[in-house]
Amino acid sequence: MHPPETPAAGADKRQSIESARSDTTRGAGMRNMQQLIQLRWIAIIGQVATIGFVHFALEIRLPLVSMLGVAGYLAAFNLASLIFWRPRQDVGDTALLFALLVDVAALTAQLHLSGGITNPFVFLYLLQVALGAVLLPGWASWVVVAASSLGALGLVLFPGQVSLTVDPSRGIADPYVQGLLACFLLAAGLAAFFIGRIARILRDRDSRLADLRQQAVEEEHIVRMGLLASGAAHELGTPLAILSVLLGDWRRMAPFTEHPELQQDLDEMQTQLARCKSIVTGILLSAGDARGEAPAHTTLAVFLDELVSEWSATRPVQTLDYRRHLDADLPIVSDSGLKQMIGNILDNALEASPEWVGLTVSREGEHGQYLRLKVGDAGPGFTAETLANFGKPYNSSKGRPGGGLGLFLSLNVARSLGGRLSAANRSPRGAEVTLELPLSSLSLASDDSAPSDLDDSDDD
Repeated sequence: MHPPETPAAGADKRQSIESARSDTTRGAGMRNMQQLIQLRWIAIIGQVATIGFVHFALEIRLPLVSMLGVAGYLAAFNLASLIFWRPRQDVGDTALLFALLVDVAALTAQLHLSGGITNPFVFLYLLQVALGAVLLPGWASWVVVAASSLGALGLVLFPGQVSLTVDPSRGIADPYVQGLLACFLLAAGLAAFFIGRIARILRDRDSRLADLRQQAVEEEHIVRMGLLASGAAHELGTPLAILSVLLGDWRRMAPFTEHPELQQDLDEMQTQLARCKSIVTGILLSAGDARGEAPAHTTLAVFLDELVSEWSATRPVQTLDYRRHLDADLPIVSDSGLKQMIGNILDNALEASPEWVGLTVSREGEHGQYLRLKVGDAGPGFTAETLANFGKPYNSSKGRPGGGLGLFLSLNVARSLGGRLSAANRSPRGAEVTLELPLSSLSLASDDSAPSDLDDSDDD
């Protein structure tokens, strides 16, 4: 079972999730700004190439100094943007809006110097509007629309010195028609490439935010369940103590003293009662009520061996195939949450396959920094729907109320320890749940960087 959280702990997690949401939004803004900078370099190169082609190849005299000056100012702004934003991560909507307005102003200046409204590249305003609609919130995108409209209106009211001859009847031979085709191809290509990339960035951001919202819902669910479990554990403490006293009295009374089989039943009852008290103690430990117990220093091998021994002694498993492959042992602090989580996974496997449960433990990674536990069973395996929704509450094929909570809580324990939980079906039948944890989340602080000198052979 996942350790119950106090309201304060829940609030801390909510704050962490809100912080992660903010970081995700800022990261998307930074990537969008990088896309604008790349697009602006392409625009500058395209402007210089077009100016040279029109002036020298088409022999349409343009104010080269002024137009190249505008391109130079735009290049300087882009270089300054690159230097300014490179060490930063927080790019807001206002910064993106300002960058687009600079692009609109530069485009307006170039069009004013090269034919005004009769310049076929006037339709590049639509590319700026499209970028604003994708990148910015509603109010800001309308600012880009207004700026583009004012720019186009200004080209009509204040025509420049260059006059272009427009004769569409000449077809492809007319420079204006050629410019229209070039503008169309350029705008379509840039829109498909850059707007497509920006849209993927925004989809990734939305997907990440959806995951964070789901995590927040799950954390709230765990807090409520933890508070209920803690209250129930307190209430169960007294009746369990009374039952323990009664069983002790019965052990000394006839007919229990005269019938060995009844004594065996009493022993089994006492064992199960001790298990119930242990569960109650674990819940209260997780809730902060230690009941006189405290976390103990141990080693990874001892922790796992004791867990397996206790679990197999209190469950009706026919065969527990326990394999521990540890090249070296590691000092750790025993964790009740981890113990309950592994017990939950084993219980799920036992429920699906009472005749056989497998547990394999190993250290993975280049330096053995990860603990991997694989719990397998010989049951029918997971359904496709269960695998697709693995880790969600009440996701179970067992058809009983409350099913699926064990793996849901186990997944959140793994997440809180920096690990992960995954599931798959075994061949030819059965299921397997894999838990991976960084050993740094369990090891003693003084020993995080150095493995223990204790050698441990494989226990097959």
